[in-house]
Amino acid sequence: MQALYSIIVPMARIIPILAFQLLLFFFISSFSTVSVAGDQDEGFSRSLDRKLLGLKKEKLSHFRFYWHDIVSGRNPSAVLVVPPASNTSTGFGLVSMIDDPLTLGPKLSSKLVGRAQGFYASASQQELGLLMVMNFAFIEGKYNGSTISVLGRNAVFSAVREMPVIGGSGLFRFARGYVQASTHSFDIKTGDATVEYNVYVLHY
Repeated sequence: MQALYSIIVPMARIIPILAFQLLLFFFISSFSTVSVAGDQDEGFSRSLDRKLLGLKKEKLSHFRFYWHDIVSGRNPSAVLVVPPASNTSTGFGLVSMIDDPLTLGPKLSSKLVGRAQGFYASASQQELGLLMVMNFAFIEGKYNGSTISVLGRNAVFSAVREMPVIGGSGLFRFARGYVQASTHSFDIKTGDATVEYNVYVLHY
């Protein structure tokens, strides 16, 4: 009996300690599991409801204006930054930065609605084909401060050239569409050109 007592009493003292240790082990284990699961859920992307960004029904808009590329005079709007290769008949390699006026009518004196800012480069060895990279930065009405971005190929001697709209900012966030460019006038002596642009853009 004494032997049995000597076994039971120490066990009675040990059991609460074991119980506490087991409880602590399970608590730490569950906390670690939650932490790992939380780390896995924290990614760098998430799905959003379009309403949170104020995106309503998509609409199609048409804009028409005239693009004035001025290379002559004291204040040109297009400046050569890389000359063409010496052995080319198409100006291949040429790069010009532009800040061209966009006007409501074909005359440079007509109402200014924005500027085309970017560059064009001669990217064809067989014909006069330009790579156009530009933002139409508007200053008129509710579109003031908004931009439409265009990137595409401009085969200058074609009657109508089509280039994609690849995006925009402000009222043209998530924009997509296309532009059609047609030469209105070209001064062979100065190199100045006026081009009519029709822009068809889907936006919110």
